Amino acid sequence: MDLGLKDRVYVVTGATRGLGNAAARELVADGAKVVVSGRDESRALAAAAELGPNAVGVGVDNADPSAPERLIAAAREHFGGFDGVLISVGGPAPGFVADNTDEQWQSAFESVFLGAVRLARAAAAELEEGGVIGFVLSASVHEPIPGLTISNGLRPGLAGFAKSLADELGPRGIRVVGLLPSRIDTDRVRELDGMSADPEATRAANESRIPLRRYGTPEEFGRTAAFFLSPAASYLTGVMLPVDGGMRHGF
Repeated sequence: MDLGLKDRVYVVTGATRGLGNAAARELVADGAKVVVSGRDESRALAAAAELGPNAVGVGVDNADPSAPERLIAAAREHFGGFDGVLISVGGPAPGFVADNTDEQWQSAFESVFLGAVRLARAAAAELEEGGVIGFVLSASVHEPIPGLTISNGLRPGLAGFAKSLADELGPRGIRVVGLLPSRIDTDRVRELDGMSADPEATRAANESRIPLRRYGTPEEFGRTAAFFLSPAASYLTGVMLPVDGGMRHGF
């Protein structure tokens, strides 16, 4: 199936590793050109170098108010266009209600929530018909995850923002979509499992609750993201898609 990605230009944030990197890899593999960003410039440049000539790296934090302008400018300067953005950011600090400080909440709000809102607003102002804004959110949009209180507080609100944006941008032919990963086998998920007394037992218990009985691979997530961002998904907007092996049992 031709997804129609050849020579389309996307910005993918948080793409030096994990889910953002997986999405960037699949976009490039299907012919797209990508601007990958991360807080560490050297890692952003290294990630782009691994992806080849159809990728360029930019070191910038999503929380930086200048990030949207810099990233969109990089897309136009290096590849002559801008067709969409996938907004991904590293997960906020884990912890229960009593554990997380005001500083952790504020930092996470700036990067996870407000940074995403700024990027989406800037993209909406620049995109033309056929453009797309994607958000990497979390299964916590539907059900809180124990030990991830900050994420549980911020991700559902961002999903609500994305749905509102889809309504507003739909008449212009611009799509807005969200991806809700659960147990994808990334460094972040392994780190969370490793916080338990028995990481192997924790993973086994999690896998037992997934109908497919395993964690997803980054490549599986990346392929889903590439499709969602592609012209092949041109009639999908306002959708929050679980990428979870069936872990969400509700409709």
